[in-house]
Amino acid sequence: MWKSAPSTEPSSPRETVPLPLIAVTAGEPAGVGPDLCVALSQQALPCRLSVLGDLEVLRSRAARLGIAVEFEAGDAVPAHRPGALHVRHIPAASRVTPGTLDSDNSAHVLALLDAALAGCMNGSYDAMVTAPVHKGVINDAGFAFTGHTEYLADHSGTGRVVMMLVGGGLRVALATTHLPLRDVADAITAPLLAEVIRILHADLQRKFGIAAPRIAVAGLNPHAGEAGHLGREEIDIIAPVLERLRHEGMDLVGPQPADTLFSRIRHEPCDAVLAMYHDQGLPVLKYASFGAGVNVTLGLPFIRTSVDHGTALDLAGSGRAEVGSLLAAIEMALEMASSER
Repeated sequence: MWKSAPSTEPSSPRETVPLPLIAVTAGEPAGVGPDLCVALSQQALPCRLSVLGDLEVLRSRAARLGIAVEFEAGDAVPAHRPGALHVRHIPAASRVTPGTLDSDNSAHVLALLDAALAGCMNGSYDAMVTAPVHKGVINDAGFAFTGHTEYLADHSGTGRVVMMLVGGGLRVALATTHLPLRDVADAITAPLLAEVIRILHADLQRKFGIAAPRIAVAGLNPHAGEAGHLGREEIDIIAPVLERLRHEGMDLVGPQPADTLFSRIRHEPCDAVLAMYHDQGLPVLKYASFGAGVNVTLGLPFIRTSVDHGTALDLAGSGRAEVGSLLAAIEMALEMASSER
């Protein structure tokens, strides 16, 4: 559970601060991304919002879903209003059929990310929010792609980023992300762990407005190694790193057994949990967030949030896709932009 919430001071009534501008990438065009973007046209959101995607795909999906949308274009992005949707048209390469992947459109998917990235880097956008992409079809097209997190880090020149998911009263960050389980232990090194914790601590302060974050750190092994009988990573690597960072002023708890950590923080609140690997921490968060979780990339020189689900090809164009996670991602981006301002 969160220990504290960021506080914000009201701006002077004499100040005129422009509404933040959020770029939303439509993601895999055959998936639910276009459905979710069209659904945004029915929401009242306190921002300027531009969907980066193929206008005809969005128009076709709106017609299929029976949603009346006034599509807007142009360099000037107005305040978002229900019934309308601003679109920055980036055309797909091939005809799009909901639910059917086409590797010819993989370059289009990456072009959406590149456009949002460029806008964030030059200050045109206050944040980017990403709809889901399909890693497999992008790789089938010949692009080496392991995920949004790694792609944005590489293309922004960021040496290290940290994946964190937020939802259900939890913030869960990951020391390692998309690795086979057999490779995780070798990847947990003292330099990596120290760098991840420093990024997590700094962005909890800068992007979430938490002055003195308290971070609970999971062990790698069952029972946090059982005093070395079930593995020595806690003794040889994790505990020494935590002790060194405590001397830098960080409030770190652990390493704790992962099987009891989440029940313990109900009574001993913290601002974030650091799990050692993907499936150690995320199943708990995704259960707690009930499909409204948000994926946040920490360490980037801009704000990036995303849905916590995949392309859901079987739901594309059906009207059954839930927009909750995308709305939560936009709201999170707005909160983070407010903290940075």
